[in-house]
Amino acid sequence: MLYLAEVQKQKGGGILGGGGKTALKLLACQRTDQSWSAVPGDEVIPAEDAKNLNEGALVIVNLGGNRQIQGEIEPAGSRLARDLQNFSKQLEKAKSQEEEIEQWKQSLTYQSQELNRREMEMEARIEQMQSMEEDFERLDQQRQEIDSAKEEASRLREEFERSRQELEGAWEHLRGEQRRLEEQVAQHTPGLDESQALVISELLEQLSQAVVPTDAVREQLNLAFEVVNAQQAELDNRWQQIEQQTTEASARQADVERQGEEFQKRKQELQQEQKSLEEAKAELKAQQHALEIKQESAHMLSLQLRTQVELHQQVARLAATSADVKIGQRVDLEALEQMPLGELQGTVQNLQQDLEKLVRFVNDQEEELTFQREAVEELQEKIRTASEYDRISLETELAEEQDRYQMLDETLVGQRRNLREREEVLNQHQRVLRRRQGISESNASDNQKIDLGPVLSQLEAQRQQQEEDLQKLESQIEQMRRSISQAEDMVRHQSGDQEAKQRELQSLEQNWQSGMAAVAKLWGEVNTYQETLQPRQNTVSEIRQKLEAIAEALNQIQETGDYQLQMISQLQQTISSLIQSPEFAAS
Repeated sequence: MLYLAEVQKQKGGGILGGGGKTALKLLACQRTDQSWSAVPGDEVIPAEDAKNLNEGALVIVNLGGNRQIQGEIEPAGSRLARDLQNFSKQLEKAKSQEEEIEQWKQSLTYQSQELNRREMEMEARIEQMQSMEEDFERLDQQRQEIDSAKEEASRLREEFERSRQELEGAWEHLRGEQRRLEEQVAQHTPGLDESQALVISELLEQLSQAVVPTDAVREQLNLAFEVVNAQQAELDNRWQQIEQQTTEASARQADVERQGEEFQKRKQELQQEQKSLEEAKAELKAQQHALEIKQESAHMLSLQLRTQVELHQQVARLAATSADVKIGQRVDLEALEQMPLGELQGTVQNLQQDLEKLVRFVNDQEEELTFQREAVEELQEKIRTASEYDRISLETELAEEQDRYQMLDETLVGQRRNLREREEVLNQHQRVLRRRQGISESNASDNQKIDLGPVLSQLEAQRQQQEEDLQKLESQIEQMRRSISQAEDMVRHQSGDQEAKQRELQSLEQNWQSGMAAVAKLWGEVNTYQETLQPRQNTVSEIRQKLEAIAEALNQIQETGDYQLQMISQLQQTISSLIQSPEFAAS
């Protein structure tokens, strides 16, 4: 299995240095689906094959089931760059797919809205059709009344036509008699006897009775006009309502369009804010990752500092307890050579007295340390033979005694080192004093001792440098934490704002869709009214035209009848005057 690891160099534990060991800290492993997962804990495996690599370098290593390295250790730079490129391509592809999905969602949303609008429009049409069915039933009843009026008018027209034909025949016969009468009057030839005058009078009486009466027809026609006018008044009311609904629908349509524009504007703004929020989250994630790296570095530096302190303590303990080493102290030998001999002897005596006091103190501490060690060993022996109940309290007591022993031991390390340093200073003063007193001595033993003073000084300097580096790193970590905390607050605030805006946008979208549905329903009612009222209006207009034609024909019939009656009256007067004339009497 492939692992991503970090090269770590472990320094040797010898006093005078030595070859360090190289190890690999496992960071992540590749799963079967080519994805990577973090390795829990701080698992480290030895890897001498990576000793030529720099510390902190990232590598790819193949490990078997027994955690043994298989194959060569490959630098991770090229693979990480390739994986990051593939990851970027996958992100771009995923983003493109998200945009395509968003477009499909918008298209499906629009189609759903359109279907809802059509469904509401169909429901409105069904309601309007039900209402119009009732109106058509009333209209059919009124149409039947108008049809009966039309049938009556047709019957009267046929009767009028028949009477007119009879009247024309009678008029033609009357005109012939009138011409013959006029010829006789002109020739002063009495040709009209009493029987003929009676015949003509009877004929004129028949003609006056043959004039068709129009009062009944006009009464039916007026009733038909009243029905048509009532229908037109109702239609006018409906047309006025449709006009009002059209105005209302146009106004609400404009409001809905403004709501749609506002919704799209808010949606674009929210999408832009979401994009900014995603960028802020990505930046926050990068900062958190950088913080983790800094914290890991601080942890490693802390471990190195602890190792440095332990190494310093071990060297100091070795210098304090071994007779083969010494801790070189800087003593101004030239000043000792120039110092008066009596003063030098006094200084040596003072140093020797101080050393004896320190020796007694260190011996007391060593004796106390021995007692403390014996107490620890005694408690350990009691724990081995104690019951389960007593063991808990004994283990607590043992932990406390061990802490005291460790604290006392650490204190003695410094005291021993201080003692050795005092001895070395006293020895240097004594050697100068003996030389000035003319006492010869061999320095072979001092020259054979290993001087650990420079080593301790170097370790102390490294420890101080590492402490400074750790403090700087911890300061940077604290600054990064504050920056990340501020970024988290900002992201949390932006997320809250976006959630509120998202809810507001959803409410706005619902209102917009409700408005579109209401407008669609209103337009459906308007269109349905127009589609159903227009045929009805055409029918009423057609009936009105026919009734007006009948009324005009009836007026003509009335005028013709009046003219006929007038002519009959004149003929009757003429015949009456002829009958009463002397020529008629003489005949």
